[in-house]
Amino acid sequence: MALEKPYKDIPGTTIFDAEQSRLGYHLNQFCMSLMKAENRSRFKADERAYLDEWPMTEAQKQAVLARDLNACLALGGNIYFLAKIGATDGKSFQQMAGSMTGMSEEEYRDMMVGGGRSIQGNRFIGEDGDAQAHRQPQGKVKKTGGA
Repeated sequence: MALEKPYKDIPGTTIFDAEQSRLGYHLNQFCMSLMKAENRSRFKADERAYLDEWPMTEAQKQAVLARDLNACLALGGNIYFLAKIGATDGKSFQQMAGSMTGMSEEEYRDMMVGGGRSIQGNRFIGEDGDAQAHRQPQGKVKKTGGA
């Protein structure tokens, strides 16, 4: 029986949970390998050959080759691990985030300095103008003895 995930309906957001972690294990291990200079050199010399050393799915490999970070996220990539690809390419985290939103680095920076994305239309899928904010269920508080 699959556990219902109330956070699955946040537009444009992939939550890195245990399921995503399992899905992206080898992708994230590849990313972490880029922390070593010798591995970065090997990757840059022949990206496909280096990726083929990892038991990643073909979709994961293609997403890395295309530098499609949104696809990498959907395929189990963790943004903090994926940042190693950007660093290998000489890109800042801000440049990477901009590319993921379809904005230039400057547009992304200006949006964030200006307070980030508008909440309108970004609360949950199917939101309309009169919708209430999405509320995730909260666990019951278990009372314990004491004062």
